[in-house]
Formats: sequence, C-alpha cells, structure tokens
Amino acid sequence: MIFEFERYAIQDSFYHQSFKQIAARNAASFTVPCSRLAPEPRFGCPFLGADTMTEDNLVVQILTQAKVIALVGWSPKPDRPSHRVAAYLAARGYRVIPVNPGQAGVVTPWGEAVRATLRDLTVPVDMVDIFRTPAEVGPVVDEVIAHVTGRRAIWMQLGVINEPAALIARAAGLEVVMNRCPAIEIPRLGL
Repeated sequence: MIFEFERYAIQDSFYHQSFKQIAARNAASFTVPCSRLAPEPRFGCPFLGADTMTEDNLVVQILTQAKVIALVGWSPKPDRPSHRVAAYLAARGYRVIPVNPGQAGVVTPWGEAVRATLRDLTVPVDMVDIFRTPAEVGPVVDEVIAHVTGRRAIWMQLGVINEPAALIARAAGLEVVMNRCPAIEIPRLGL
C-alpha cells in the first residue's frame, strides 16, 4: 500500500523527520498514533485503513441515524443556546426530549414534556446532547450508561470537552462527539 507521506508532518517536536524518512527506517513496523498527525488530526488517521471512521463521518452517521435525542441542560428561555438548538432539531424532524430537573413537567413549544433526569425516559434514545459544563459531563455519561436504552451516542456541545468521560463512554460502546453543535453541523455537512 502506498501512502502520501509527504502531505503529513508529525506535530510532536521529538519527531521532526518526515514520515517518508521514518517509514524507510522502520518499514516493517511503522506505526504512528493519530494524535501526532497533521495538518488536521481531528479528521482521523489516514493510515488506519478504509474502515476507520473520520469524525465528520461519525457526525453524519449519528445525525442521519438518530431519531430521538435527549437534550440535557435544556432551558425554557428562548435566548439560550440549549433552547434554540432543541427547537432547531425538533423543526428538523427529530424527537427532542429535554432533560432539566428544574423544569420537569413543563411542555416545550414543540409539545414534548421536560424530564427531570435521564432515568425518566421511557423510550429508547439515539443521542444524548449535553449542554453542561465539562465537569458535569461525567455523571451524565454514567447515567446514560446505566439507564438509557437505544443506539446511544454522546454529543458534547461547543466548548464541552471531557476526555475521561469520553473514554468511559467509548469503553461502554457509545459513540462520542465533543466540542460540536448539531445545529451547526447539519447545515455544514448538508444534512
């Protein structure tokens, strides 16, 4: 298999040689972690084979297969991002179930009752969209793993990155997207 090594550089200062030079020296056992690839490591590792899913492909898969979304941290205030994103997703045909203990029982403009916790969900959920601080993501992921049925993908909104929670979610078989907004990704990806 031939790779275009010249197009990629290794970010870590320890590895300033080109992939071509490293591959020539270590042809039999050449492996480089995806985290060291540039220019755009967020789009996945081009050396892992055809079945490796890039982040954009993962986003497309989640958003096209999801039908039911639990939105943790929903606000009844129309000027809040959680409210606007939930309304946008509902207008796009998703069933959006808001989760907010302080608003439990309130009916949203799209007709869905707000649940107090993820434990209160009675239907399988395809995606859990989290509008909480990074420090609050861990307990949400634990609750998803313990109580939510369905296809289950974890989506952390813009500015929300929690690697330990993401590792736990992936170990439990959940797909994870961090620091992205579905209301931005849907038009960007033409979905």
